[in-house]
Amino acid sequence: MVEGERGDVEAVEYRHRCADGGYCWVESVASSNPTPEGFYVVNTRDISVQKARERELKESNRSLDEFAHLVSHDLRNPLQVPRGRLELAQEDCDSGHLDAVESAHARMQALIEDVLEAARGDTNPELAAVDLRSIAEDAWRNVDTGDAVLKPPDSVEVYADGSRLQRLLENLYRNSVAQREDVTVSVEVLDDGFYVEDDGPGIPEAEQEKVFEPGYSDSDDGGGFGLKIVEQVVSAHDWEVDVDRGDTGGARFEFSAVEFVE
Repeated sequence: MVEGERGDVEAVEYRHRCADGGYCWVESVASSNPTPEGFYVVNTRDISVQKARERELKESNRSLDEFAHLVSHDLRNPLQVPRGRLELAQEDCDSGHLDAVESAHARMQALIEDVLEAARGDTNPELAAVDLRSIAEDAWRNVDTGDAVLKPPDSVEVYADGSRLQRLLENLYRNSVAQREDVTVSVEVLDDGFYVEDDGPGIPEAEQEKVFEPGYSDSDDGGGFGLKIVEQVVSAHDWEVDVDRGDTGGARFEFSAVEFVE
């Protein structure tokens, strides 16, 4: 039962037999208040398209749940065995070959986490007042940045899910460092948001609309899910993101519709 302009109304969904003998889904809504003449008004509309979309969404969610289970258990768990063996081997001998195996193993774990997060999506963020500079610096410490340099933003508070915002920045940092090891990454505050820009080779204009597609990567080391996760974080926060070239020709990701703490 839902509230209508003239009182409570009841909505009922059911399959209706059509003139051609087939069936379609309809919704009938009846007002609980009669007209001055004593009649009850019932409005009926075809909701077959809506029900079809609901079925497709349910099937899609089921497939994503199965995929997330596959990634989480059938792929991630078996990696624990070679990880344990690797640690034992490193105790017995010192070899650069083992270091290469450790690096490859870490890369596989990171890719699995990216695929899992992309499959699950990013909804219902827990919003709070967070300091953009602190999160930008924490994200930088969590990424293997090598000789790269971070220019952090001013200390301002925004309403965001801190862990998801940090994840967004981490993926952008990795994207920049993958292009050039000594890249400089700048995070700057805007009137209605912030941007992340680097002085690397940038993203060709023809590719800028494709960067958020699952599997997109312009790096041999990229799994193609980092920027998809960025888009999911943006969508969950109801922000907007634009991809452009920075002042030095590098990649620039500009985020708007961000709410600042007064």
